[in-house]
Amino acid sequence: MADELLYTFENEEYKKTYWHTCSHVLAQAMKRIHPEVKLAIGPAIENGFYYDFDTPKPFSPEDLEALEAEMRKICKEKLKLERFELPREEAVKFMEEKDEPYKVELINDLPEDAVISFYKQGDFTDLCAGPHLDSTGRIKGNAIKLTSVAGAYWRGDSKRKMLQRIYGIAFPKKEELDAYLTQQAEALKRDHNKLGRELEYFTTVDCIGQGLPILLPKGARVIQTLQRWIEDTEQRRGYLLTKTPLMAKRDLYRISGHWDHYLDGMFILGDPYDEEKECFALRPMTCPFQYQVFLNRSRSYRDLPMRLGETSTLFRNEDSGEMHGLIRVRQFTISEGHLILRPDQLEEEFKGCLELAKYCLETVGMLENCTFRFSQWDPNNTEKYEGTAQQWDTAQAIMKEILDDLGVEYEIGIDEAAFYGPKLDIQYHNVFGKEDTIVTIQIDMLLAEKFGMYYIDENGEKALPYIIHRTSLGCYERTLAYLIETYAGALPTWMAPEQVRFLPVTDRAFDYCADMAKKLEAQGYRVDVDYRNEKIGKKIREAQIEKIPYMLVVGDRDMENGTVSPRHRAEGDLGAMTFDDFNALLKEVVDTKAKK
Repeated sequence: MADELLYTFENEEYKKTYWHTCSHVLAQAMKRIHPEVKLAIGPAIENGFYYDFDTPKPFSPEDLEALEAEMRKICKEKLKLERFELPREEAVKFMEEKDEPYKVELINDLPEDAVISFYKQGDFTDLCAGPHLDSTGRIKGNAIKLTSVAGAYWRGDSKRKMLQRIYGIAFPKKEELDAYLTQQAEALKRDHNKLGRELEYFTTVDCIGQGLPILLPKGARVIQTLQRWIEDTEQRRGYLLTKTPLMAKRDLYRISGHWDHYLDGMFILGDPYDEEKECFALRPMTCPFQYQVFLNRSRSYRDLPMRLGETSTLFRNEDSGEMHGLIRVRQFTISEGHLILRPDQLEEEFKGCLELAKYCLETVGMLENCTFRFSQWDPNNTEKYEGTAQQWDTAQAIMKEILDDLGVEYEIGIDEAAFYGPKLDIQYHNVFGKEDTIVTIQIDMLLAEKFGMYYIDENGEKALPYIIHRTSLGCYERTLAYLIETYAGALPTWMAPEQVRFLPVTDRAFDYCADMAKKLEAQGYRVDVDYRNEKIGKKIREAQIEKIPYMLVVGDRDMENGTVSPRHRAEGDLGAMTFDDFNALLKEVVDTKAKK
């Protein structure tokens, strides 16, 4: 049974190898149809594969269809994949003769001791480290689909040439491809980048820039609701609210280590290399700022744990090719916090952080799509990290013990740690199956010493605290994107930007609706009245399209009886009821944060 699984998609390595080979089949098909196109790179990715091409004109849907047909032909030819190696000079000459400048650049950038390997399949050869399937015949040609085309800068550098990236997916069986495409079609209906704009939650403007979305009134109201809830929840759990600057001199980031390890990801105000002039940077995280609260005066062991929370606006210089709606942005707001504590308090406080994050994610309806990753350093890539191997081994051993004691089921992610310590990443899987980090809880045993954050212990001696970096709901913009996708735009009533809309049947009901709307607004509910001179059917349809949770239809009979006739967007007509009864129903739904 184990041998059978080796050659199925249940084996992640086989799946990656399958998709990687598909990318070579795509490149071969491209060179057969468009020999003038230059090849860049073509890896397997989380969901399928892609290949980057330098082409004089964009690819059309008809181009993709022709490429798919040629790929199916190559699969039927059952071409053997053969690996061979060449010395550097011969490898360069080989690619120069094929007029593949991107491959030549890749070869020249390889380390001196690198093994330079190629894979040949029929009349096509590509520079590649592998591995690959042994034959193109292993790939089911009728289960291949080229899904989209996008622009991608060569090597992710916005100063380099823009290439055409073709994405694809493939499966061992046609039925699996069909099921995947059906799921993707449903996901597209929920795509926040489309639905969020249609429902007017956010927009983007070219003259403002990529990764800098404008939250429209609906989106801003949802995020405000979430922020207030998180701040109140944290206050009940003993967090102290802080508000710190959006920027600081480079001196602060040098102390923390961000200047050495994160400079490329920061927005710099001034010349970072001119030591004669002041240089500032917008903050990519809040930790070095919040430490100043602890350092404001001397601290005793009795002051710990100190739990600091902040609704923090952060700035990160993401690559332009990474921008996507509200999920990957350059300015965002996060429920950030830092706990400064004694070593004996570490496990209990870590447990509290995890419980808080799970409570928040469960309340908004996202926890069931989450998994956990224990992100560790890479001892073979130490230049990325602060501290010694012994310090990292100690920190990771302590975190492993805590996670195991708490019964957390997790995967291990090597080289995924923060530069100052290991972390627990809560990974969210969106409607497209893509995985992103939504919440992190990090153990830090290094930065306290850098900032001189001592406290006086019970023996009257100076001692260094441990620090936990954590979020409770993560990035609000990203959370809003996932909520739009999770609920297909129909956000739960408690967080919906508009909770109730009165729909007067005639203008005779305008004043009656206005009076009741004021009563609900006085209780803090978000209410509107549709005063337009339109038929009630149209008003209902439009409110339904806008995903309004409760529509209160009011006609002459309701005014006579002192009632309202509520409709729920999913449950339909709820029947006539008194205003007080509806008020009680609404209060129950909102106060319990029901997922409807």
